[in-house]
Amino acid sequence: MLILYIFSMRVTAARESGRSGDFKITKRESTIVYSILLIMIIGFIYAIFLPLQLGIVWLISGLFIYLFGIVFTIVAVLNFATSPKDKVITKGLYGVSRNPMYVGMVLTQIGLGIACSSWLYLLLTAMLMILLNADLSAEERYCLYMYGDDYRKYRNRTPRWIGIAKS
Repeated sequence: MLILYIFSMRVTAARESGRSGDFKITKRESTIVYSILLIMIIGFIYAIFLPLQLGIVWLISGLFIYLFGIVFTIVAVLNFATSPKDKVITKGLYGVSRNPMYVGMVLTQIGLGIACSSWLYLLLTAMLMILLNADLSAEERYCLYMYGDDYRKYRNRTPRWIGIAKS
């Protein structure tokens, strides 16, 4: 999962390089980004030592959610990477979520926590969700800065996490 997160960050950086102009993130937003990375590293290290609960429903359902999250994240990264740089991304998974990469990441974390029957891992996932939600304010500020009213319209009709787009 950490590899997917770093890969999605690299795709974002490559797509957006040289476009930010004088846009700056605040110290608080920077701290949140580093906290997200720290939580993911802690979760990754902790997950190495988690035993899978073989032969029970927890394992099957957790692995299903985990694999669904992986596929969801990969599709979101592909949607992002293949979209035009000068327009708001509204196609693919971005039609049902403004942040499908984060949704996929959270799904993989939930799936892993369920597959291992680990309440601690699910608690780390809840902390990750809180931090990701806080990080979204910087990302949305950036999108408003870059795309203006087009992004405002998209934001008004598309849910932050997941759901049915408003007409």
